[in-house]
Amino acid sequence: MDESGKSQDPEESVRPQPPEPPEHNNAPKGPTPGKKKSGGGILMGRPFGVPVYVAPSWFLVAALITWVFGGQLERVLPELGAARYLVSLFFAVAFYASVLVHELAHTVAAIRFKLPVRRIQLQFFGGVSEIEKETETPGREFVLAFVGPLLSLVLAGVFYAGMQLVEPGTVPGVLLAGLMISNLIVAVFNLLPGLPLDGGRMLRALVWKITGRPMSGTIAAAWVGRALAVTVLIGLPLLTHTGALGTARPELGGADSLTDALLAAILAAIIWTGAGNSLRMARLRERLPDLTARTLTRRAVPVETDTPLSEALRRANDAGARALVVVDRQGTPTALVREAAIVGVPDHRRPWVPVGTLSQDLKDGMRVSAELAGEDLLEYLRATPATEYLVVEETGEIYGVLSTGDVERAFVSAMARKVTS
Repeated sequence: MDESGKSQDPEESVRPQPPEPPEHNNAPKGPTPGKKKSGGGILMGRPFGVPVYVAPSWFLVAALITWVFGGQLERVLPELGAARYLVSLFFAVAFYASVLVHELAHTVAAIRFKLPVRRIQLQFFGGVSEIEKETETPGREFVLAFVGPLLSLVLAGVFYAGMQLVEPGTVPGVLLAGLMISNLIVAVFNLLPGLPLDGGRMLRALVWKITGRPMSGTIAAAWVGRALAVTVLIGLPLLTHTGALGTARPELGGADSLTDALLAAILAAIIWTGAGNSLRMARLRERLPDLTARTLTRRAVPVETDTPLSEALRRANDAGARALVVVDRQGTPTALVREAAIVGVPDHRRPWVPVGTLSQDLKDGMRVSAELAGEDLLEYLRATPATEYLVVEETGEIYGVLSTGDVERAFVSAMARKVTS
């Protein structure tokens, strides 16, 4: 049966066109629950057993930091000459090492709370800790979000202390000052109270604690995040132009003003998109408990391996089923007939093609309990990837066949449903 409750002819039910899975929140810094992904960059190591990747976009940012900081060094330390760019490159690497410490703080806290961390990725404008499950309490959510900015503040303090031990106006002094200021900016920026920033997750935890509903916290923090994005888009260029962030610029226009506007637009887009992604993921998680293997499973008919495909499809059509399970002579399931394989067989050949040639042997993990639901179901399917699964009752009796395409469509449909506060 399909989701509308109407039976379909099995010959017409298999047109595998699964929709794109939902984007996972890829905002700068902060713990981020998400779906399984591949590497996405250069593997740098596995601290605490969590892989750390550097995305290709990082090299663009590193080059930009090297160029900008090199220009600053030319005014502060003109005697360095061309060597200033080596010092600037060291600063860029050291800054992103600080970002990694920020992300590792989230990772350690997640591990402490027994939350799986898929990976850490350093990328354009920061880093992402991909934490796969939500925390169980608002208190843990608050702690998990706060430890990142806290570590950035600690690093800023460490670099400030280091500045007291070296001569000002030297290479070590300039580097320590730059790292102190940059970590202070990272901490303050991430404490802003809007998703996807850490401050937004802290706000989410507070609203969750007050209302008792995590979804209410997500909605509040996401809309504050969107307001923050608009503020950054408009306010950052104005603050720079008026001199609130440094030397005032007498006129709007020119390369500097264009750079400010572009930077503000990029930051605003990242924050706005991250807030929207947080809403979509929260919407999905709220609906996940309603999605069970039992309700998504297609009814199946058992057939022996030498049964002609046309005969197997006739039996399925008569029974109102949409899937075929290959069984041995004792009735024990041994394989599943693949939908994509059925589609590839022309009508005139189906009487001569045995279903066994179109089947996939049942392997470990391809048997799914009919009682699995929500995130448990999703995690099980992730752990053992396949196109179809045999769904069984607790007694071992065949219940039907679960298609990953049906699961994806159900998840996307759940995300599309209206969010209520």
